[in-house]
Amino acid sequence: MNFKPYLISILLLFCVFGGSQNMQEGFTYLETGQYEAAETYFKTVLKDHPENKTAKLCYGRAVGLNGNSEEAVTIFTDLLKTYPNDFEIKLNYAESLLWNKNYNKAKSYYKNLIKENKLSFPALLGYANTLSNLKIYETALVYVNKALEVSPNNQNALISKKYIYLGYAYQNQQQQNYMEAERLLKENLALFKNDKETLVNLANLYLIMATYDKAEKTYKTLGNYDTHKTTSLNGLALVNHLKGKDKIALKISEEAFNTIPNLKDSTTIKQTKERHIQALIWNKKYKKAHTLIDKLVESIPNSNWVLALRATLNTYKSDFKKGLVDYNRILENDSTSFDGNLGKANTLKALGQYEEAYHSANNTLRFYEKQKDATQFIKNLNMRFTPFLETKGTYSFDNGDNEAYAFNMNLELPTSTKFKWLASYGYRTTKNTVTNNKATSNNASLGLAYQFLPNITFKGTAGVTAAKAQTDDYTQLLTDLSFNIKTFKLQVLDIGYKREIQSFNADLLDREIVMNHFYANYNLSTNFNLGWFTQYYYTSQNDDNTRNLLFTSLYYNILSRPALKAGFNYQYITFKNQVPTIYFSPERFNATEIFINLIKDEVITESKEWFYELTAATGYQFIESNTKQSTYRIQGKLGYRFCKQTLLNVYGTRSNIASTTAAGFTFTEIGVRFRWYFMKKAYWYTKKGKS
Repeated sequence: MNFKPYLISILLLFCVFGGSQNMQEGFTYLETGQYEAAETYFKTVLKDHPENKTAKLCYGRAVGLNGNSEEAVTIFTDLLKTYPNDFEIKLNYAESLLWNKNYNKAKSYYKNLIKENKLSFPALLGYANTLSNLKIYETALVYVNKALEVSPNNQNALISKKYIYLGYAYQNQQQQNYMEAERLLKENLALFKNDKETLVNLANLYLIMATYDKAEKTYKTLGNYDTHKTTSLNGLALVNHLKGKDKIALKISEEAFNTIPNLKDSTTIKQTKERHIQALIWNKKYKKAHTLIDKLVESIPNSNWVLALRATLNTYKSDFKKGLVDYNRILENDSTSFDGNLGKANTLKALGQYEEAYHSANNTLRFYEKQKDATQFIKNLNMRFTPFLETKGTYSFDNGDNEAYAFNMNLELPTSTKFKWLASYGYRTTKNTVTNNKATSNNASLGLAYQFLPNITFKGTAGVTAAKAQTDDYTQLLTDLSFNIKTFKLQVLDIGYKREIQSFNADLLDREIVMNHFYANYNLSTNFNLGWFTQYYYTSQNDDNTRNLLFTSLYYNILSRPALKAGFNYQYITFKNQVPTIYFSPERFNATEIFINLIKDEVITESKEWFYELTAATGYQFIESNTKQSTYRIQGKLGYRFCKQTLLNVYGTRSNIASTTAAGFTFTEIGVRFRWYFMKKAYWYTKKGKS
């Protein structure tokens, strides 16, 4: 909090030197804040009357209040040598220490002044202001109240008390003592009813606490006053964004933006332009936002808040490298910039430069201790590299009288931001309830993932499967090797090879069919909500059969929170050999469907919150030259995150789309999944002693 000490000594000067009418002009300059004129005036007086104590005292005040605090300290130090017992000079000397930000020395000096005169209002208030600057707010409140006992309802003391409350509340907010901060701000409102600064601070506190309804109510209270209407609208726009109501946020920000011609306060004008551009970005109206930012760049090209807006726009458009350039420029202008440091951290994370992202986030906390957003950023990034164990149990059945129970366990152990160990174990038992054919398989594998470059990650696992079937027991090699490549902006390509055993039912497991998949996945996103995913598999099998599979999906993102998308899927499959009595292997298979997907991602779910997903699809499949068949697919998931370390969900799926086993069938699967992050921090992060 920037605190301006309140000046109260001039009245005493008039009491002591009331007869000095020849200096009334200089007194008026001091009273009205014309400090440069006062300095010139009293300097002229001292040329003719160099020993005039009143002129020296007033000159020292004028010099200090005009910005030259060091010289003021020197002037009052010299005066004290001449008049060592003059209490008025002592008070002015103490105040000059405040101007010079020598708070520790001022603290000691004011303490002695109070011992000398316990009822001195200037001494009590000066001491309170000194303690406030030293952030010793609790004691500062005690002394500002003592000052008010001496001079009830004194405006200078009341203003000091308001800012002490604001500073004390902010201190508690930074220490995440939110309830105490709220109490202090409400006490301040009781003293200063509907004070703008207190209401803004209270609303901001509610935003940090994520109690958005309270924040909204507070901003509406602020809006009851015409002079604060625009500030209220800017706050309400942000609240609605945080509540996921971006369209309403834009509407409110437009209302605020239209008030700019009537605004005189430059700070409010800046905040209003900033909020409106942010609202345009939230609503993906990038062209309009770009136009407004360009106008600002023309007039104030190197202003940090404008650079931050442009960086935000580029980040939302996934132009992360351009965003990084602007964040670096912000930090060149001001290395302590919150937007620069944390914005850079988020951009580096998106670029896959995780070590550098940690560094920028920790740099933010160097300047803004315990800041919630920076702290949360590190916690979220830690989750990406925290070891976890995941278990999953499933039960499935189909109308071909096949049943299966399966259990899977996966372990991930990151040892750096670039490297992690992988391990998995799976057990599956399946039988046909009519033929009573049974089979079981045990799979175990070990592997690793390594980020070669920020945009290229390799993942590889190798292991074995041990199967027990009706006619044979065997062991086969399993492997999965892939590269994840972020080719260009908004594009991701996966290419890989996978070797596995066909284990859908007991009959297939008994035949020991080894499948070698060569595959590629390509995903293209856009800045206008359209997306396209394509997958291609070429599979060669040890029964001398081969398969080509093409799947493509065109979809549109309707909502972002919760995520809602709808689209069109197409699938094409062809086998070299047709062996319908063994498994579904058409020469030509086509399937089309429309789908809708609703999801609240577990990744963004906070502790003690639910997450979910629901997909519904319907369409047609065309097998060979047969008549088309209608299809449906329903998938659902419901889960709960108990804390950051643990989550549990149940899921289910039902479909009648043809699979590798048969056409004209229905398949159902239900399961439960549990994930446990068994360390509170990333292993490598803890070992380095970071926090």
